[in-house]
Amino acid sequence: MELVQIYECLCDRTRLRLLHLLTQGPLCVCHFQSVLREPQVKISKHLAYLRTRGLVTVTRRGNWMVYSLPEKPSRELAANLACLQDCAAEEPAFRQDLARLKKLAPAVEECGCAPK
Repeated sequence: MELVQIYECLCDRTRLRLLHLLTQGPLCVCHFQSVLREPQVKISKHLAYLRTRGLVTVTRRGNWMVYSLPEKPSRELAANLACLQDCAAEEPAFRQDLARLKKLAPAVEECGCAPK
């Protein structure tokens, strides 16, 4: 994975928020919708962008598509995700995303799209 390709993906606030949430574990589009309070179309578009560039992977679980970070990210991607986590701790929107995700955790576990 080229460094420029990573930075092209990181230059959008929604994609940054999606990647930051995925550092917590795999999620389905419906969970991203609940946390980010954005429409499915917007979230799916950004996830497709990240997927085609290799920053996320996807697994089908029944009717759901579950997104996650690559199991073995490149050194460059791992370093940038670590930096994102450090920087996001200072940003209110990113902290709110994590708080919403934490509240949503029981529903994520019970959902048919949750990883087993």
